[in-house]
Amino acid sequence: MARIGTLTVSAQGFGAMGLSHAYGQADEAESIRTLHRAIALGVTFFDTSTGYGNGHNEELLGRAIADRRDGLVIASKFTHRRGSDGQRVSAREAVEAILHRLNVEQIDLYYLHRVDPNTPIEESVGELGRLRDEGKIGGVGLSEVSATQLRAAYAITPIAALQSEYSLWTREVEAEILPSARELGIGFVAYSPLGRGFLAGAQPTEANDRRHIHPRFQADAIAANAQRRRAIEDVAERLRVTPAQVSLAWVLSKNVVPIPGTRHIRHLEDNWAAGEIALDEGTIEELEAAFPHGTTVGDRYPAEQMKSVPAEPVPA
Repeated sequence: MARIGTLTVSAQGFGAMGLSHAYGQADEAESIRTLHRAIALGVTFFDTSTGYGNGHNEELLGRAIADRRDGLVIASKFTHRRGSDGQRVSAREAVEAILHRLNVEQIDLYYLHRVDPNTPIEESVGELGRLRDEGKIGGVGLSEVSATQLRAAYAITPIAALQSEYSLWTREVEAEILPSARELGIGFVAYSPLGRGFLAGAQPTEANDRRHIHPRFQADAIAANAQRRRAIEDVAERLRVTPAQVSLAWVLSKNVVPIPGTRHIRHLEDNWAAGEIALDEGTIEELEAAFPHGTTVGDRYPAEQMKSVPAEPVPA
């Protein structure tokens, strides 16, 4: 088990995004079976967002947990901007709709999904703090903020969790963001701990898979990054486990809470078993030597989306 603020969660959570959004068409019945299997395995921490399928992901998760809510920690996210019209949405407006879609009385952890450049972060977290005080949410979270923004928010209200991308091929948070979260006692949630599947050996196949437009999934980047991935595969062969398990075991060694996602029970079970793998120092150094800071080929998002994530220095 792990702690995020005052919340106790499973050492691994479940990122539900791919059940509704980004990676092609999912089968809802299979998605719900996968969510139910996750609960049976011991996953208690589930992550969703209004932005995943325009509310569909929250509705799907709400149906899946309808008769098994006890003991689960449900996290969701909102953004101040509504699509392309730029109309500002308040946290209060968003939370009422989310509670309805999830069919719950409280959202255990509620994140600001991305900082609105036109809204001071102090204003956003102040609004979230009032919702927490009213019992609408259990804890305040932030996603993809800089260390400076994190400290500014923390000065306004207690922050339970920070969620950022973190994996062997995305280690920029190690420079300032992760140390700042630890210094302030803020839980760290790692999304895309398998590098959107790449570190497990997966590549996009469906035409509507969003990874097709990601720089890291272009042919030249795949070729270059696959050379580094070989280190993961070598460790997996040596330990007689899968590359996905090695990649997750590395993230878990950093004392953060990863939230891998999948549509398939066999992958879920494979991911969950990574919690039984303890990598020794030599193996951790071997993996990190294959993925030096800042050397992954290709940005992690297309150019427009990169504007919404903090530009962090590369760790020394």
